[in-house]
Amino acid sequence: QLQLVESGGGLVQPGGSLRLSCAVSGFTWSNYAIGWFRQAPGKEREGVSCISSSVGIKSYADSVKGRFTISRDNAKNTVYLQMNSLKPEDTGVYYCAAKLGVGLSLVPSTYNYWGQGTQVTVSS
Repeated sequence: QLQLVESGGGLVQPGGSLRLSCAVSGFTWSNYAIGWFRQAPGKEREGVSCISSSVGIKSYADSVKGRFTISRDNAKNTVYLQMNSLKPEDTGVYYCAAKLGVGLSLVPSTYNYWGQGTQVTVSS
């Protein structure tokens, strides 16, 4: 059974850091790209970053470039999102998702499987 489980969310002050984890199981790791998305109250879900599992190519939304870093640990079947210099506008529920194939995408509708989400709140 394909499963994605996020963890690592929480409350942090502006300028702080968090590391989110996405543990994946139930499918062939190398056949899927993994993405991170977020959704703020009253807003549409938006792509944050994604990584191609086979060769590790990465992509970022302009709003997080230079502040967020996506990485993966193949031995642990886990994808991480290191978030630095957090801003109040980064607040939202963060989801990881998997899409078949190695092509990169930050479009939510291109992803097939989703985790349950983890809340990130950036506030003083």
